[in-house]
Amino acid sequence: MTLFAEQLLDWFDQHGRKTLPWQTNKTPYRVWISEVMLQQTQVATVIPYFNRFLDQFPSIDKLAAASEDEVLHLWTGLGYYARARNLHATAKQVIKEYNGEFPTSVEELETLPGIGRSTAGAIIAICHGTYAAILDGNVKRVLARHFTIGGWPGNTQTQKLLWQKAEALTPHHRIADYTQAIMDLGATVCTRSSPNCTACPYSKTCSARKNNTIDQYPGKKPKKVMPVKSTVMLIAQQNGKVLLQKRPSKGLWGGLWSFPECESAEAIDSLLRSLNLEELERTPLLEFRHTFSHYHLEIAPIQITTRESNRVSEPGGEIWFDMTEPPSVGLTKPVTRILAELLQR
Repeated sequence: MTLFAEQLLDWFDQHGRKTLPWQTNKTPYRVWISEVMLQQTQVATVIPYFNRFLDQFPSIDKLAAASEDEVLHLWTGLGYYARARNLHATAKQVIKEYNGEFPTSVEELETLPGIGRSTAGAIIAICHGTYAAILDGNVKRVLARHFTIGGWPGNTQTQKLLWQKAEALTPHHRIADYTQAIMDLGATVCTRSSPNCTACPYSKTCSARKNNTIDQYPGKKPKKVMPVKSTVMLIAQQNGKVLLQKRPSKGLWGGLWSFPECESAEAIDSLLRSLNLEELERTPLLEFRHTFSHYHLEIAPIQITTRESNRVSEPGGEIWFDMTEPPSVGLTKPVTRILAELLQR
């Protein structure tokens, strides 16, 4: 075992987190759910989502048998919804192809939707105690600073160097503890901003600290100008219900429910006609910006009270969403924001 691993494990024994929800009753299913939820999301945010998810889907067969709406409903607000759709798809595949048991090799796990090399490594190391390296955001930060590995971790060459370090340092003994320890160190001590270097087991050996260049590692993602797009959302309302449409399974907000949209306020009348809705009253709501990873979206919501009709909605594609007794469906973040505003009126 390397000195690096020994120092980390000594620190973990004294200061590591050992009571997080997914650290008790460790199973591949529970660890998998936690690892996917923790991708680009902080522990404090994940804990209540994890608990609700496991209450609803305590086993992989329960998740596989659920509807997409049920899964996305529990994911609402957590973001990066492809993660939820991949969870659902993987659960079905594991039931169908592996008799409900997760594969026990990194290579096989990586063939499942949404499971990358690091997530697969975490499942193998934590649940089976078998050698496998991980490289999540926390680990990248620890290694980049300790060994002053420059460049943005998303860069192919930088990522290759980080993986080489991760694999070389990962021990063959106490692999589960080491895996949890290096994630913990990045999450609680070697944080993105204001790291607590004096509490770090590598305070004397960290190259970035010795060179006073901590803020330079890991390297920042090259900046690019984010394009701005715009849309108008139609909030068609009658008797405390609003019309929602289900978005295609693939693409932006895949599988979630959102308001009908058009390109401009001038196109609202045409949209109403296509939906066979008759306008009674129109109220523009406060415009706001929603930012995705690759562009900004300017949203102009327009609330329109419509006349009651016997209009038949497209089965499975449209619903009249009851705001006072909401059904269990997945909603986009802008929809939850607009609904909250409507309920306050």
